[in-house]
Amino acid sequence: MKYELKNGWSTDIDKDLVFKFSEGYKDFLTKCKTERESVQEAIRFAEDCGFKPLDSFETLKEGDKIYAVNKLRSVILAVIGSEDITSGVNIVGAHIDAPRLDLKPNPLYEDGEMAYFKTHYYGGIKKYQWGTIPLALHGVVIKKDGEAVNVRIGDENDDVTFVITDLLPHLAQEQMKKTPYTVIEGEQLNLLIGSIPMKDEEKDGVKANVLALLNEKYGICEEDFLSAELQIVPAANAKDVGFDRSLIGSYGHDDRVCAYPSLMAILTTEACDKTAVCILTDKEEVGSMGNTGAKSDFMKLVLLEMLDKKGEGATELNLLRTLDKSFCLSADVNAAFDPNFPAPYEKRNSARINYGIAISKYTGARGKSGSSDASAELMSKVRTLFNNNDILWHVAELGKVDAGGGGTIAQYVANLGVETVDCGVPVLSMHAPFEVVAKLDVYMAYKAFHVFYNEV
Repeated sequence: MKYELKNGWSTDIDKDLVFKFSEGYKDFLTKCKTERESVQEAIRFAEDCGFKPLDSFETLKEGDKIYAVNKLRSVILAVIGSEDITSGVNIVGAHIDAPRLDLKPNPLYEDGEMAYFKTHYYGGIKKYQWGTIPLALHGVVIKKDGEAVNVRIGDENDDVTFVITDLLPHLAQEQMKKTPYTVIEGEQLNLLIGSIPMKDEEKDGVKANVLALLNEKYGICEEDFLSAELQIVPAANAKDVGFDRSLIGSYGHDDRVCAYPSLMAILTTEACDKTAVCILTDKEEVGSMGNTGAKSDFMKLVLLEMLDKKGEGATELNLLRTLDKSFCLSADVNAAFDPNFPAPYEKRNSARINYGIAISKYTGARGKSGSSDASAELMSKVRTLFNNNDILWHVAELGKVDAGGGGTIAQYVANLGVETVDCGVPVLSMHAPFEVVAKLDVYMAYKAFHVFYNEV
């Protein structure tokens, strides 16, 4: 059989079904701009669908639906299958963090009679893209007494917004001689947050006024910033793109465009042979480090608890047996071919908008550095599964061999002995404050993940 790329809209795809699914995804994107918000929404969805916390079960049996939360920044959901867990589980793993700006621990200062927040960028961004766009502040502040104060400012139509200013073209002759990497430098990503000074305040009156407003609304003081997770994200909501409304533009497609379909797929899985596991993890954009990233032991902990509650024995040997017989789709995005910038792409092996889910046998950079290289047997299994279930798919690499590359959580799951392959949605303008995906590809990801949970 000849391998041929096929635009999904040339098939009998149900447009109404595709567009309806995308409305739910757009709402998720608008509500969930941080890991914590994504976890909260995932729990809400899960409980509405009959999922319960793992620690609420004394024993587990076929059909039970469970979830486990890791420090409010990652979550695992599972549907217990008819087979023993030690016969292997089917995993779809996506990440829910996205490139952004974090507030520094000591962020608030005044200069030129204007108040600012100092930021530290998170993940791979083009810094110049974050200037002169409306920005919002999301996150949590943990006060001295342990009270958690949730913050979400800048998204509503009547709400305030924030901005990082830039130099006007008339005075930017020297700036424009710089490389794009240094046009706006990291220490210039300062968020403008106020300009009215507090009366009778001789020094830093604008800063004092901002602190007074924050204390009035949230009951926080300057020292509380030291125990806060506050993130600067684009204020724009998810929007349809194009006259035909075939595309979705938004912040955070990488990787919530895979997280949402994998979540919806597990929520609509009622019965399966092998236990189905959905992992929504944190910290992928900075190397999957930390106790909420894919390198942590959280998945192993959850699997051990599942083995124990199912009566199969929570031993290291049984855990290793489970992992060795398991399969994983590392659900992460790929770079869609962009006709505006064709040079770094290799057309025969590039992801395409509207061509369905993109399978990447390996990721990594240049000589496959940092890559998990899926076996031929696994590629055959996934290819056959998708072909037999009318899933639109194609193969893709992340650009030309020497152009760069990128990584996913695949290598960390594969290191545990799990057969793993990357599989995700193509994205235009990846890592920008406003990325673009195709509705058809989002829906096809949902179909692919659902089939994988149920039929591998």
